[in-house]
Amino acid sequence: MRILVVEDDVDLNRQLVTALTDAGYVVDSASDGEDGHFLGDTEPYDAVVLDIGLPSMDGIRVLEQWRKDGRKMPVLLLTARDRWSDKVAGIDAGADDYVAKPFHMEEVLARIRALLRRAAGHASSELECGPVRLDTRASRVTVDGNPVKLTSHEYRLLAYLMHHQGRVVSRTELVEHLYDQDFDRDSNTIEVFIGRLRRKLGIDCIQTVRGLGYALDVPGAARAAD
Repeated sequence: MRILVVEDDVDLNRQLVTALTDAGYVVDSASDGEDGHFLGDTEPYDAVVLDIGLPSMDGIRVLEQWRKDGRKMPVLLLTARDRWSDKVAGIDAGADDYVAKPFHMEEVLARIRALLRRAAGHASSELECGPVRLDTRASRVTVDGNPVKLTSHEYRLLAYLMHHQGRVVSRTELVEHLYDQDFDRDSNTIEVFIGRLRRKLGIDCIQTVRGLGYALDVPGAARAAD
């Protein structure tokens, strides 16, 4: 899952990027409103952490423009503790949630997990597909209760498919959502990671839909697209 952080405080920006990266997300960042707006307008993010008080273009204007242009990614606003009016303005502009500064990083991570779940139509922090279970809080994967050790790339790939199970996800979409803007994006690497995931999971849950991409389904379930 790919996250954008837009925060002008250098230290806080770095802390957010580090925490989100350590939690298994791919993270891009910007330090002012114009750069943040451009990235959110041109790159496919699964969620955005957006500060309100930004130079060049404030966070409310950035958000309003994204929504006006049809950008629907979930947005978590960072607001000053004593500015309730900012919270109201942010929600009215299209924010999905907010957290007041100063905050605990675990709260931001929990809110991001919740936004991603809701965007994909999931209510629980544990995603299931047949015997495969992915715990988004602990970044832990099990099959029939047995832990499966995955690399960060393998985990991100499985997590994206788990969040979007039941539909076909193209290679292009996977590349766009699993790698940051500076990564040498080669769709062939997706095939390599898919092969590794299949071997490690040991069950037939990742289906290849010829000419379209991949779909995660309960093992044994029939797909009309195959």
